[in-house]
Amino acid sequence: MAVRRKHLFTLLKLVISAALIYFIFTKISFSTVVGTLKSSRPLYLFLAVVLFVISKILAAFRLNGYFHQLQLFLTQKSNLKLYLLGMFYNLFLPGGIGGDAYKGYVIQKKFDIKTKKVISVLLLDRLSGLLLLFVYACFLALLLNSAELLRFKWLIGSAGLLSIVFFWWLNRTFFKDTMAVFWQSAGYSALVQLAQLASVFFILKALSVSVYTIGYLFIFLISSIVAVIPLTIGGLGSRELTFFYGAELLGLDEGSSFSISVAFFMITAFVSLFGLWYHLKKPAIEVYKG
Repeated sequence: MAVRRKHLFTLLKLVISAALIYFIFTKISFSTVVGTLKSSRPLYLFLAVVLFVISKILAAFRLNGYFHQLQLFLTQKSNLKLYLLGMFYNLFLPGGIGGDAYKGYVIQKKFDIKTKKVISVLLLDRLSGLLLLFVYACFLALLLNSAELLRFKWLIGSAGLLSIVFFWWLNRTFFKDTMAVFWQSAGYSALVQLAQLASVFFILKALSVSVYTIGYLFIFLISSIVAVIPLTIGGLGSRELTFFYGAELLGLDEGSSFSISVAFFMITAFVSLFGLWYHLKKPAIEVYKG
């Protein structure tokens, strides 16, 4: 029964993703988007891929920092393999075991630790990433030349600062075991999101989008927050819809905005596909000795 429910939920996510993409293509010319992507400059796309890979390596280091606080001393090499496998599961096997669920299963199998503690650090790792997405979004919102956003300038700035305070309180209250690496993980999260912003910047260069850069980067951050909601496959559809309406709200080009989103998803899928190797040949989990 549980397996059937999981398959039905996956089917629902596929339908939602397809419906959202179809809806957007009723608003944007498909040939225009394809033409924009086909005319992209390879060197800048390559740099976008490199920055995306760097962001994921940093994210894996952040997660391993949390593991070490629970006395789970995975080597960085083992952790990177496990992280890449998790990316593959999240995107290509959404109806099977999820990436985070698989990492939790492997950790529990290797170490004698309570399920609650493993789940807590996996959740905290996600929340740390979301925090910096929100903080950067608030910062870029203040730089946008938008009358609607400028009216809420102080509110936006305060929200960015208060989110850090709230997250610190959340860690101190509910995640005491990992409080020692709070600022370290926040630093990693800052670098992770900065690397992804740089990746999107090079996507803009690849697609010859040279105006309103801050606006497109702001929409990317908002779309990344929306994509976390597990209603679509890997955020496909929800991210694109956010890009489309975000561009409309800020007076940007909807076609270019949608193309940026598609390019980022393709890069994510390309990198995640390398996790297939570790699906076929499960990585051995090594720990630090001595």
